[in-house]
Amino acid sequence: MSQDTSQLLGVVLLVRHGDRQGFYQDPETYTATATQITPLGNQEEFLLGGYLRSLYLNESSPSYIPGMSTGLFNQSQVYIQADLGGESGVIYDSCVSLTQGLWPVTPSNNITLANGTTVTAPLGGYQYIPIEAVDPNLSVSLEGFDDCNTFDTHTTAFYNSSEFQQMATQSAPFLNSLPPYLDGRSVELQNMWNIFDFMNVNDIHNATFAQALPPTYLAQAYALANWHEYNVFSDVDIGGIGNIAGQTLLPSILNGFADIANSSNPIKLSITAIAYKPFLSLFNMTGVAAANPSLAGIVDYASAVALELRQPSAGGEPVIRLNFKNGSDPSFSTYNFLNRTGDVPLSAFIDAMAPVAVNTTADWCTICANTEDRGCAALTLATEQGEAAARPKISPVGAGFLGAGLTIAVVALMAGTLAFLGLLTVGNLRKRRSKGTGLFELKDSASS
Repeated sequence: MSQDTSQLLGVVLLVRHGDRQGFYQDPETYTATATQITPLGNQEEFLLGGYLRSLYLNESSPSYIPGMSTGLFNQSQVYIQADLGGESGVIYDSCVSLTQGLWPVTPSNNITLANGTTVTAPLGGYQYIPIEAVDPNLSVSLEGFDDCNTFDTHTTAFYNSSEFQQMATQSAPFLNSLPPYLDGRSVELQNMWNIFDFMNVNDIHNATFAQALPPTYLAQAYALANWHEYNVFSDVDIGGIGNIAGQTLLPSILNGFADIANSSNPIKLSITAIAYKPFLSLFNMTGVAAANPSLAGIVDYASAVALELRQPSAGGEPVIRLNFKNGSDPSFSTYNFLNRTGDVPLSAFIDAMAPVAVNTTADWCTICANTEDRGCAALTLATEQGEAAARPKISPVGAGFLGAGLTIAVVALMAGTLAFLGLLTVGNLRKRRSKGTGLFELKDSASS
C-alpha cells in the first residue's frame, strides 16, 4: 500500500520523559526510588512538543491533522494522560513541558471583561493544558509490571537462565573494571540498568566524571543495559508475562484509535507520557524490534512513537502507520510492524493486540497472581464475601430451590462491594473523553 495517498485522521502518541536526576530500581522487582526532572529534561520535552506542533498542528504541513485547532488549545480534540508513579513526578512534569511546546504562549489567550478591559493569561498568554495524572496505586495501565508477582518470577528466571550466565561470564572483565566509576555500586550483571543509569546521569551532569570515564565505557554499559532490559521487558510470546508493561498500555492505544476513528467523536490526538519500559514491550509485541535490532533496547529521553491513523484514498478501513523518533533524532522514521510492509489495517492491529490487552484491574490481579496490592485486596474481599453468601445454611433440597436466587444475590453483593470500594463503575467509564460510540468496545483501561 502506498504511504503517500492517505488522509491523516488522528494520532496516538507515546512519549518518554526527559532528562532527570539519577535513581535506583530494584533489579528483581523494579521498585524505584524518587528522582526529579532537570531543566535539560524540560527543554528536551519542550523541543519535542514544538516538533510535534510543526508536524501535526501546522496547516502547511503534509501531516497536519485536519480540523485541529492550530492556535488556542481545544480540549475537546485532545486527550492527555501521564504516569505519576515510579519516577516520582518526572513523567508528569515532562508532559507539562511537552504541552508547552505543542500549545505555546499566545496573546490570543485572553478575555474581555464587561467593563471592556482585555486580560491576557499570565506569562504572556500561557496555555494551561489539562493532563490526567495516572496514579499507579489506582490504575495499573501505565505500570503493569509493578507488584506483578508473575513478572518478578519471569525476571528471576531470566537471571537464572544459561543465556544470562553466559553473558555474565562474557561481560565480567568489563564489569570488574567499573568500581572506580560507580561510587560503591554493585557490578553484578543483574544490576546493569542501575550501572548504566548512574554512568549516564553523571556523564551528562558531572564534568569530573565525564572526563575521567574511559571513552568506550558508556557505550559498552549502554549495550549491556539494552540487552538486559529488553530481555526483562519482552517475551517470546506476545501474550507472555514479560510483555506486561505493553499489555496494560494497549487499552489506552486501542481506545485512542476508537476515539479517532469515530467521526462523531471530536478527539483527534491522544497523548500518553510513560517511562521506557512499555516501549520495550510494545516494540517486541509488534515485531519492530525483531526487524530492527537497534530498537531492542532503552529508548532515549524525550523519545516518541506516533501511531498515525489514516484513511486510504482508495477507501476501505483506516490503516495505522508507526513512526518513531529516538530522543534527539531530527525527525520521525517510519517502521514496518506486525510482519507487514507499509501501513497496517486497523482491524489487523486489533486482531493481534486486543486478545492480549489487560483491560481491568481484576484481569491484572489474576494474571499477576496478586491478591493484596493495587486494588487486588478489595477484589479478593469482594470474592470472599460472594462465596460466603453463596453457602446456603439450609437443607440440600431447599438449596436447590434457592440456587437461582442466591446467584442473583451473590452478584448483587459483589457488585455493591466493588462499587463501594471504587473498583466497579456502572455505565460508560470514559464519558469525559468519548463523545460517541467507538469502532469497537473495550473495558476500562486497566484501571480500578
